[in-house]
Amino acid sequence: MLRRRESPETASFTPDCVRCPRLAGFLHEIRHKHPGYYARPVPSFGDPDARLLVVGLAPGLHGANATGRPFTGDHAGLLLYETLHAFGFSSKPLSQSATDGLMLDDCRITNAVRCVPPQNKPDGSEVQACNDYLRQELEMLPAGSVVLALGAIAHGATLRALGLRGAAFPFGHARRHVLPDGRHLFDSFHCSRYNTQTRRLTPIMFRDVFAAIRDELGSAGARDNGQSI
Repeated sequence: MLRRRESPETASFTPDCVRCPRLAGFLHEIRHKHPGYYARPVPSFGDPDARLLVVGLAPGLHGANATGRPFTGDHAGLLLYETLHAFGFSSKPLSQSATDGLMLDDCRITNAVRCVPPQNKPDGSEVQACNDYLRQELEMLPAGSVVLALGAIAHGATLRALGLRGAAFPFGHARRHVLPDGRHLFDSFHCSRYNTQTRRLTPIMFRDVFAAIRDELGSAGARDNGQSI
């Protein structure tokens, strides 16, 4: 088990977080422009006992920032939830809202940055400020679990939260890294509109990553005290 870094900034996630002035200011503007939007730091979603943690970049302006659920309400979530459903991790293939009844099984979704950033581009200090929250998610994972990093920023944030050097675990689509504690880190290109429409990431490529993850974890529903069977 990884030790939590002792720091005055270490605290449990709260949707009232205002650690990053730029992001807090942007959210304030959004709440005035879109009063019906969630427009707060977005919590993780899914099974608290999951063996699979999916780490994205940040909430989308008209997606998770609007709905309050990761990868919900915009293009980026279409391929993700469809694929999660195909491999037994989601009860539905489409996530429409935070109240649509969709449930995740053995899977949890979070982001490297919990607030929507201007132009979908968080800066390095904002990724760092949110890293304690990601560290806490990683500490919840049992032995034999898997982390899926969607994109290079999520990959780097995951390694930073684990106290690992990026040079030892380079990012690459469909790469699989065995971490020092025996858990596995899988990489994929992010399922963004740009990547899917330019076919940098195709549904087959994404499914191949999840097939490897499912093979690592075992068949759907197969859990025994956190160990794959």
